[in-house]
Amino acid sequence: MEFGRVKPEELPLVDFKLPADPALTKEVLAAAKDRESVKVYVGCAKWGRKEWVGKIYPPKTKEANFLDEYVKHFDSIELNATFYNVYPAGTIAKWKAKAESNPDFKFCPKFSQSISHIRRLKNADEVTTQFYEGIMAFGDKLGPVFLQLSDNYGPKNIADLRNYLEHLPKDIPVYLEVRHKEWYANPDAKTELFAMLKELGIGSIITDASGRRDCVHMTLPTPHAFIRFVGNSLDKTDYQRVDEWVARIKDWADQGLKSVWFFMHQHDERYSPELSDYVSQELNKALGLHLRRPKFIDRDKGLFDE
Repeated sequence: MEFGRVKPEELPLVDFKLPADPALTKEVLAAAKDRESVKVYVGCAKWGRKEWVGKIYPPKTKEANFLDEYVKHFDSIELNATFYNVYPAGTIAKWKAKAESNPDFKFCPKFSQSISHIRRLKNADEVTTQFYEGIMAFGDKLGPVFLQLSDNYGPKNIADLRNYLEHLPKDIPVYLEVRHKEWYANPDAKTELFAMLKELGIGSIITDASGRRDCVHMTLPTPHAFIRFVGNSLDKTDYQRVDEWVARIKDWADQGLKSVWFFMHQHDERYSPELSDYVSQELNKALGLHLRRPKFIDRDKGLFDE
């Protein structure tokens, strides 16, 4: 992921401290009912990484078998593949079959760019139906879906955004990511956006990238968190940032948070397994969980011991 990338020499200048929780987050968590143990999922954005062969995928693993190996290490995936193509149910069913070996595994498909970026949510009924018809083949492996708007989709389009969100199926959780800076710089636009999401039961995505600290908005319009974390090739700040996120998630869980979807990105994705491992390790400690952790083929070359 290139979003929010800064030069290595600029990292010491970035204020990575997580903002305080806004009033809406506190209100939503306080109102959450049935405060059962929080459900946590940690994963990456894609399974097709050749750099992971010999690291977590066995040597000589073929690309056709990458997903078979991925599900051995993670319980979820932020499925960016569906952004580029609207896949038919038959293809989705084949992916689902590869994940059957992991009973807890969930796919979290990204809305097609033909909906979000090309049609910009207008006249998109047909392709939206096709998108949902495809992903429904995931069955019990389907997690929430997420809609990412382009960085030129601003608050002036909020009527179109509301109209689109209002007509989505209600039985599959949806999360929204906005990138236009005006959503965050304009207090009125920000308030209107998150109030609308709360009204519609739509979750908000928090994207933690070095060069876009405005996207670390910490607003939860539902008692569920969807975090896209963008690291910097295992820089020391990556671990400091994860530590702060673990503390915040623990605090949210104590207040009533019901679920967390934490997806790891790196500007160089070869390093995603290492930092994902650290995330799961620390969440296990903080929340008393037993999250699946990546298994490195040569643990001596890994960063963490079991």
